[in-house]
Amino acid sequence: MLPGFVVLAAVVCAVVAVLVLGSRAAGIVVPVVGVLVLGVVLAIGLRRRRPGARRRSGHYTPQELFELDIQGLALAVARMLRRDQWKVRLLPAPDRPRLCARHPDGRRLDVAFRPVAEPLPDEDLPHPHAHRGGPDPLVHLIVHRGTFQARDIRWAQRDGTTVLLDSPALERWAGGTRLDDLLPRKR
Repeated sequence: MLPGFVVLAAVVCAVVAVLVLGSRAAGIVVPVVGVLVLGVVLAIGLRRRRPGARRRSGHYTPQELFELDIQGLALAVARMLRRDQWKVRLLPAPDRPRLCARHPDGRRLDVAFRPVAEPLPDEDLPHPHAHRGGPDPLVHLIVHRGTFQARDIRWAQRDGTTVLLDSPALERWAGGTRLDDLLPRKR
């Protein structure tokens, strides 16, 4: 805690010294403009740190992820995908949300969500008309706030186009890690 106070005191002293030297060199204009600029910078910084602004930009804390229902988790994942430059749209589904995303480089994602207590079923793939054909295969991303069991991991590896994103990876992604860093590399 002491190093933080030392750094804060040094910054405050440096700002005051610059304002004093500026007022001696150019008059009262420099301190007034300096204080106004400092006020604007502080206001912008405080506004961006507010939870609502942080979440809208696609950054979530682990506690915020834990408190979301399945619809809220879908919105959070859509925001995180947009933060990573993906174009996202919601596919209508009566029982649970599903997202379709396209990256500017041509990659496509189909995103499904699993509640924590529900096991991963062998689910039907999305309708073929929902995605246009392209050179890159469609990757199925399954987001789960729990941890996947060994059988789920074997199922995804057997499928080859399915990627499982569990709680630790989801928290890293929500904290600012790019999705590309979490997805397995093509061999």
